[in-house]
Amino acid sequence: MVDAQPEDAGRISFGTARARWVLAATALGSGMAFLDGTVVNVALPAMGEDLDADVAGLQWIVNGYMLMLASLILLSGSLGDRFGRRRIFVIGVVWFTVASVICAAAPTLEVMIAGRILQGVGGALLTPGSLAILQTTFAHSDRSKAVGAWSGLTSVAAAVGPFVGGWLVDSGSWRWIFLLNVPIALATVLITLRHVPETRDETMAPKLDITGAVLATVGLGGLTYGLISAGENGFGDPVVIGALLIGVAALVVFVEVERRSSHPMLPPGIFANLRFTGANLVTVVVYGGLGTATFLLVVYLQTVLGYDALTAGASLLPMTLLMLTFSGYTGSLAEKIGPRIPMTAGPLLMGGGFLLMMRIQPGSSYLGAVLPAVVVLGLGLVLTVAPLTATVLSSVEDHHAGIASGVNNAVARSAQLMAVAAIPLAAGITGDVYRDPVAFSNSFDKALMISAVLTVAGAVIAWVTLASGRPRREEPAAALVAARRHCSLEAPPLSNCPGVTAPR
Repeated sequence: MVDAQPEDAGRISFGTARARWVLAATALGSGMAFLDGTVVNVALPAMGEDLDADVAGLQWIVNGYMLMLASLILLSGSLGDRFGRRRIFVIGVVWFTVASVICAAAPTLEVMIAGRILQGVGGALLTPGSLAILQTTFAHSDRSKAVGAWSGLTSVAAAVGPFVGGWLVDSGSWRWIFLLNVPIALATVLITLRHVPETRDETMAPKLDITGAVLATVGLGGLTYGLISAGENGFGDPVVIGALLIGVAALVVFVEVERRSSHPMLPPGIFANLRFTGANLVTVVVYGGLGTATFLLVVYLQTVLGYDALTAGASLLPMTLLMLTFSGYTGSLAEKIGPRIPMTAGPLLMGGGFLLMMRIQPGSSYLGAVLPAVVVLGLGLVLTVAPLTATVLSSVEDHHAGIASGVNNAVARSAQLMAVAAIPLAAGITGDVYRDPVAFSNSFDKALMISAVLTVAGAVIAWVTLASGRPRREEPAAALVAARRHCSLEAPPLSNCPGVTAPR
């Protein structure tokens, strides 16, 4: 029997009626964001057709959301700590839903991109809040159970997303994938306001790092705009040059501001640990390659192989199922032998999956070409994601666990953002290339090769930086709980739960 801790006074126990309501609210809110992340990629070809979008337009539909998520996700955790986690969570859900309605009604590509940017703001507000609510409302001994239940529920949303999105696109309209968020959000808000208690961090720093958030947004936005625009106008265009220079300058200033700030949203000192830095470098290259490949693959299957939206979305399901089934086992394996071997083998397998995707040509069968590549890629993710998350969390002190996980998530989002902007350009996927099966097929192979090179680089980084074997702390259980949380294809799990994610 676990003794109650003093901090548990007034907190709820797992299995009670109130606990179920809190789990329902947080899982519905986070699940809505995860669902949206999977259904949008499935609907890209249909959206491109209706909104007359070229490759740059499709990139912005994806990256508009990712830009704000990557830029604001660290700041939003501080907003919840200061102004109330329930309040910021509800604001995020409402904001996300209003933006979803804008996307559903978008008459033009420009309005759609604006809606996606607003969705990213809402996603950044609600995503960290769900786990922060669990951490501050559940008794200490029940947090891992609550997080495990949350993980399972949100993983279901990620798994069914391609089916729901594909069915809505094929049977109705891509606009319904955004309207689907409205009833989910209504239920989330009602349950949250009625059953979720408000919590704050009374000891947090008196200031928020607004300057850092603005600089991060300008920096990532400038680079994204410059890289995407270069696909249309070339790197010699003055606007492209200006955007890239502004992006680089803003990120340089951002680093300096964070270094000097007394309340940085990205504490530079956290990167002094070689294991933490190495794990984040692996995150950059692996998630950069993964984000680009999955972005292009669903479009490729529809435009080159003639799949409908439902079939294209379902084609990636084996990856999700493999991760849901085996991620816990690889977390345990990494604890026994250290993360170096699985985090080296995993990216190598992912690279092999990308190379196998190059066999997918017009007329290829799913069983003969698509499924083997998806399975190998999924096995690579299984070996990579859980050990990666556990390594990030075990490389820092307890009080930095929430920051470490948030940083790793922001790094993953930023890597995907930059890769989706840069790799299609490097591979020649610009303009209306995705509508020409022959041209798209040739350029698709180049993009896959770049993604494979990135993941192999991730394997090399893991082998070099994780040479010390086991995590430096001896009690592994809580880090493994975090590793089993939510193995998303988009990014590692978020956490503001130091009491769960880091060993005491």
